[in-house]
This record gives sequence, C-alpha cells and structure tokens, in this order.
Amino acid sequence: MGYINSIETMGLVDGPGIRFVVFMQGCTLRCLYCHNPETWTLKNGIEITPEELIEKIKRYKPYFEDTGGVTFSGGEPLLQPDFLIETMKLCKKNNIHICLDTAGVGTTKDEEVLKYTDLVILDVKATTEEDYKKITSIPIKRVENFVRLCNKMNKKMWLRQVIVPGINDDEESILKLKEYIKKIKNIEKVELIPYHTYGSDKYKKLGLIYPLEGVPAMAEEKLDKLRKILES
Repeated sequence: MGYINSIETMGLVDGPGIRFVVFMQGCTLRCLYCHNPETWTLKNGIEITPEELIEKIKRYKPYFEDTGGVTFSGGEPLLQPDFLIETMKLCKKNNIHICLDTAGVGTTKDEEVLKYTDLVILDVKATTEEDYKKITSIPIKRVENFVRLCNKMNKKMWLRQVIVPGINDDEESILKLKEYIKKIKNIEKVELIPYHTYGSDKYKKLGLIYPLEGVPAMAEEKLDKLRKILES
C-alpha cells in the first residue's frame, strides 16, 4: 500500500515523450520555494496498491509509443521505497519506461529502486552545504550519496534547478552548478526552471506562512542570460 497525491495522465515535461506522472505523497524537505506543501505529510494522500496503480497506468500505455512511460514524482517518491519498488516491477513486466523525479533524499533501498529506473530527473536544490541547508533545511550529505550511487550504476540523468530571484539568480550560483555537473556521469539534459508564485495561495489555505512572500516570479529574460552562462 502506498500514498499518492495526484496523477497527471498526459504529462509532457516530466521526462521524454508522453508520461503518466504519479505525484507521490510525503517529503522531508522544506524548500523555500516549494509549491506543493500539500504533499509534505505522507498519510494525507490517497491510499492505493501497486496493483491498482499499474491498472491505471496500463490504460494509457498506447499513448507512450517508443519514448513515453511513467514518471514517479512528488513529494519525494524515495520515501515510499517498498511501494515504489513493487510498482516499478509491475511496470517492467508491462515493458513501461520508468522515470524517477527526485531530490535524491532517499533511504537504504535507493539501489533497488534505481535498479528498475531508466532515467533519473534530479532536482538540484543547491550545490554547497551552506546553500543546501538554507534552501531545504537539511544537510546535503544524503543527496551526495544518491549522486554517487547513480554514478556507480551508470544511470541516465536529467538535472533541474529552480532559479529564484535573490537566492541563486546570479552568475556565481550558475558557475557553481556548472562545476557540480562535472561530477555526474551520463547527463543528458540540464534545465534551469523559473521560480513562480503559484504555490503561495496553497500555503494560505493550509494556514502556513509562505517563505518567499514578496519575491517576484523569475524573469525569462534574465533566465535566458543565465542559461547562456551555463552553456558557455
């Protein structure tokens, strides 16, 4: 039995091709810019078994063709390793491509999860201990262990980093990311994601204080300049 928050049946941005995206419940990070605070608590979600979930996924398999598949996102999917592993096994039995969208803050079962994973989308919160703890409230060590494991297992990787005005929207931060990328094997894509303010209303509804109140959305023009620095 596992807990999920929601499902997107025809996702186009969370991995290659058309994706069936499972947003799983539970996250130990408290990122300053999190726009899904409703996923933090594990058992606030919808209870479902691996068998029930694979039946939903299989209905959309005709749309996957050669490039699509299922993406497990969150929350943090690695926090439900047993449920994730069993569902992934069922996906493999049905020849379905599996993408894991994660912050890399997992458990002792990460290696088994990765065994069934075709592509890892790693959400890079920050690249130094100081910055990581400031943004997420936890140390960076667990993520570093996860990256080493991905390297060891030669996993294909996409990297994403949310760019927030006043936090990491400067040349120095992008150069740090550029150095960080050199440590990781098999990177197929690196994306800079613009910060937006869509999540602020959710915090109010949940009775929470929005950490970035007053911070504007990231301007695309400046983001394009940072992308050029990253690609140079």
